[in-house]
Amino acid sequence: MEVNPPKQEHLLALKVMRLTKPTLFTNIPVTCEDRDLPGDLFNQLMKDDPSTVNGAETLMLGEMLTLPQNFGNIFLGETFSSYISVHNDSNQIVKDILVKADLQTSSQRLNLSASNATVAELKSDCCIDDVIHHEVKEIGTHILVCAVSYTTQSGEKMYFRKFFKFQVLKPLDVKTKFYNAETDEVFLEAQIQNITTSPMFMEKVSLEPSMMYNVVELNTVKQVGEGESTFGSRTYLQPLDTRQYLYCLKPKQEFAEKAGIIKGVTVIGKLDIVWKTNLGERGRLQTSQLQRMAPGYGDVRLSLEAIPDTVNLEEPFHITCKITNCSERTMDLVLEMCNTNSIHWCGVSGRQLGKLNPSSSLYLALTLLSSVQGLQSVSGLRLTDTFLKRTYEYDDIAQVCVVSSTIQVES
Repeated sequence: MEVNPPKQEHLLALKVMRLTKPTLFTNIPVTCEDRDLPGDLFNQLMKDDPSTVNGAETLMLGEMLTLPQNFGNIFLGETFSSYISVHNDSNQIVKDILVKADLQTSSQRLNLSASNATVAELKSDCCIDDVIHHEVKEIGTHILVCAVSYTTQSGEKMYFRKFFKFQVLKPLDVKTKFYNAETDEVFLEAQIQNITTSPMFMEKVSLEPSMMYNVVELNTVKQVGEGESTFGSRTYLQPLDTRQYLYCLKPKQEFAEKAGIIKGVTVIGKLDIVWKTNLGERGRLQTSQLQRMAPGYGDVRLSLEAIPDTVNLEEPFHITCKITNCSERTMDLVLEMCNTNSIHWCGVSGRQLGKLNPSSSLYLALTLLSSVQGLQSVSGLRLTDTFLKRTYEYDDIAQVCVVSSTIQVES
């Protein structure tokens, strides 16, 4: 939208046009039944209309392209392109022409001119053309400032400016959620909503992890050969529709031991989103670094490395536990096992585990059996630090499904 047009008469005329993709022509079909008064007149008119599709005249979408009739909407992440033309409307030669194009945002002023060189002269009825491009990275009001300076034949220096104001809108609403697994894995759920008025073709939605993590995308259905997207073969996101993307971040080998005890804010990575609108107009957004609050494990962390999903009633089964010293001091640990009504520990309680240095881990292989069927919770582990006389209790560590064992009798 042009504001503050100059009132002074100038020898040069400035025209600025935004370069955008055309759109498909749409019409409103008008038809009726054969028994109505117009009969087949409306249907015949639609068949003769060159803008309709042959054989599908009642469809609103035609085969012709429509040139943009207005400035249109500009969304964050898209490329703003504009054609700037300075035309000599007078009958005299104009000298020393300089055309500058700046983009003013709320935080900065950018020079978009492809060339800042001065044109020596411009003859009558000739023009100077320039095309500028800029990837929009801020939301809000933008002002395109076009300035033209020149010198007349009489030596008088002339100068004028034009301002073009437009708004940059937000195309997507991105929400993220973090889920901390029992292991050091982190699951990221990203909800992406199309808040524009037109459908989008989602070309790419990926997560660029930080240096501490490797990422696994969980947005495909594994089949024979290659995986198929969970969203199907059509990756269009309709207006106001939302998609959920899931990623699993695993700490790299060199950070595997450290990732579990990092306290405070941990940098995860950033989302990279690429889409296309209209007839292939491309847009891209990259979020800032995503951060999550690392879970607190206390002084001692106990995690399960191996446990069966299903066990037989009154039959021993084995689990493997990992004990990590998350404190900054050495511990002398003693393991105690307390039986519950359904889960019974097999072994000696009060076993000495020895000294465990800070950031160190040890693995324990334990044996249990269940006397009750159904989904049972593994509980009753106690770790005591003999140095500080402090006991750490671990209940509901995991759950196992207990089924009755079947006995086959040979006939």
